[in-house]
Amino acid sequence: MPNQSPPTNNRLISPIERQGDEALDLSLRPKTLAEYIGQEKLKENLQITITAAKKRQETIEHVLLYGAPGLGKTTLAHVIANEIGANIRVTSGPAIEKTGDLAAILTNLEEGDILFIDEIHRLHKSVEEILYPAMEDYALDIIMGKGPSARTLRLDLPKFTIIGATTLASLLSAPLRDRFGITHHLNFYEPQDLEKIINRSAHILGIKISTEAAQEIAKRSRRTPRIANRLLKRVRDYCEVKGDGTISLEDALAAFKLLEVDVLGLDLIDRRILQTIIDKFQGGPVGLNTLAAATGEEADTIENVYEPYLMQLGFLDRSARGRLVTIRAYQHLGLKKLETKQLI
Repeated sequence: MPNQSPPTNNRLISPIERQGDEALDLSLRPKTLAEYIGQEKLKENLQITITAAKKRQETIEHVLLYGAPGLGKTTLAHVIANEIGANIRVTSGPAIEKTGDLAAILTNLEEGDILFIDEIHRLHKSVEEILYPAMEDYALDIIMGKGPSARTLRLDLPKFTIIGATTLASLLSAPLRDRFGITHHLNFYEPQDLEKIINRSAHILGIKISTEAAQEIAKRSRRTPRIANRLLKRVRDYCEVKGDGTISLEDALAAFKLLEVDVLGLDLIDRRILQTIIDKFQGGPVGLNTLAAATGEEADTIENVYEPYLMQLGFLDRSARGRLVTIRAYQHLGLKKLETKQLI
C-alpha cells in the first residue's frame, strides 16, 4: 500500500487555513480598501456601495463574497466593517448547529452591525430558513408550542448587514442567494499584486527582502495571498538560520529547493500525481479512483484540491475516459512524451 500523504491542510502550499495562519493573517490584515491590494474592480464597486450607503445613512445591503480559499474573503469583510465604522460579529455555517444558536446571535446585534458568516453554504436547512425573514424583513419568527396550539411570535431586529463567504456559491440554495443584494467574486491574484503583498508583509514583519526574492516568492504562491504570506515566513526562517536574516534571491532559491516547491508552486504531491499518470498509465487516460489508489490519496482530495490548480496550469485534462497529462506537464517535468500516446 502506498504511503499516505500528510493531511491536505498541512501542505505548505495549501490555500486552506492551517494552524498559525490565523495569527499571521490578523497581524497582516489591511484595515481599509486603500490598503487592500488587488481585486481592483471589486474594490471600486464596494467603495461606491459604501459611500452611497453613508450618504443615505443606511446600512449596506447583504453581501456575498465567493472565491477560492486564501484569496481574502474574511479580510475583505473586516475591511468593509472598518470602512463603514460598524462592529463585526464572526461565525461560520458549521458553528450554527441549531436555530436557537442563530436566534441568539441575531438578537444580540445592534443597529448597523455586520454579521460575517464564513462557509455559509454549510448552514443547516432549518437554520437557513430562519435567516430568510431576518435578511429580508429584519424580523425573527419564533414558533412557540407544538401541534394545533402552536403559534408564531415575530421579533423585530435592528437593521444589520450579513456578509456571507463561500468557496462554492453553487451550493447555496436559490432562496438564500437571492437575498444577497451584492455579490462579488474574488479572482486569483496577478504576480505583481502578490509581489506588493509580500513587500507589505515583509515591512510589517520587519523582514529585509530584495526585489528579486519577492518576485520569486510571488511566482511560487499559486496566485494566492495566504500562500504568499506562508512562503514568506518559511523563507524568512531559512534565512535567519542559514543566512543573516535578509532574504536575497539566492537564499530564497535555496529555501525553495529545501521545501521542494518548484517555480510554478507545485509541491512533491502535485508532481507525484503527474509522475504517476506518466509512469504507470503512459500519460492517461486513467480513472479517478484508479489514480487515487495508485497515489495513496483520497479521490475527493485529488478532484477538489490538487486537480484545479494543475488544470489551471494546463498540466492535466479531464475527459470522459479519465485524467490525461498534457504536453505542458511533460515539458515542466523535463520529460519526453511517448510517441505512441496522443497527448493534449
